[in-house]
Amino acid sequence: MIVITAPTSTIGRLLVDDLLDRGAKLRLVARNSSRLAPEVRARAEVVEGSHGDAAVIDRACAGAEAAFWLAPDDGNAPSTEASYVDFTRPATAAFARHGVERVVAITALGRGTPLAGHAGLVTSSLAMCDLIAAAGVAFRAVACPSFMHNLLNQVRAIKEQGMFFMMTDPDLKAPTVATRDVAATAARLLLDDSWEGAGQVACLGPEDLSPNDMARIISEVLGTEIGYQQITGAAFKERMAGFGMTDAMAQGMVDMFDAKNQGLDNAEARTAESTTPTTFRQWCEEVLKPAVTA
Repeated sequence: MIVITAPTSTIGRLLVDDLLDRGAKLRLVARNSSRLAPEVRARAEVVEGSHGDAAVIDRACAGAEAAFWLAPDDGNAPSTEASYVDFTRPATAAFARHGVERVVAITALGRGTPLAGHAGLVTSSLAMCDLIAAAGVAFRAVACPSFMHNLLNQVRAIKEQGMFFMMTDPDLKAPTVATRDVAATAARLLLDDSWEGAGQVACLGPEDLSPNDMARIISEVLGTEIGYQQITGAAFKERMAGFGMTDAMAQGMVDMFDAKNQGLDNAEARTAESTTPTTFRQWCEEVLKPAVTA
């Protein structure tokens, strides 16, 4: 039995489909089970509720061998620590209580770097992983740079302004990864019962790209000129606040991108294992272009 948290998230949906196709026995923890596809509900157990709720996650972990952990994006959280560490505390107790053997979690790059302690959301995500590792389970953190998928938040700007906007230095080359590759890595780890101890598995995509590189590729795929504009931390924070994000979480986002601009995502050495297959061009052709032209 494998417990899957956030099964309707971008990564979670892909992971659930992959594991079910491989015949895995799944128990899904979902706030709203109606968001699960009917064929998924028919093939997996469902525990309804938040995986940050002690009673819910305790019920989900009973008799489970492994678990996939993904802390949800919570713009309403009072702090980044509350969003990641405090949210995860009930789960670590449940893992220990029920003897869950292996846990795989999604986190960020930057562990062991001088920037890791001052990187907003990243700092708290890494602390979350330390908390899980201390629960006595075998643990793997799937460490990721920014997701290609995040550009879907810019579809309207791309369509209406021919631009996309981020805090990132326009010429900073850094890794970026497709969520499908992250899900595939998590599935591989969850189905493999041979590993033990605590460690990290990085997913870096196949190449490092700058925002200007991305703009060129997007332009070529869409057949129209798309530009990139860097925005200030203050402007980005104001935008996040406009979406209803708390001041602490908005500042956590700004601190994260400040750290990325200083090389947070560039410290991880690229290896054959950490180099994942989906190129940014392929992702643009298969995901971004249909979203923009819809």
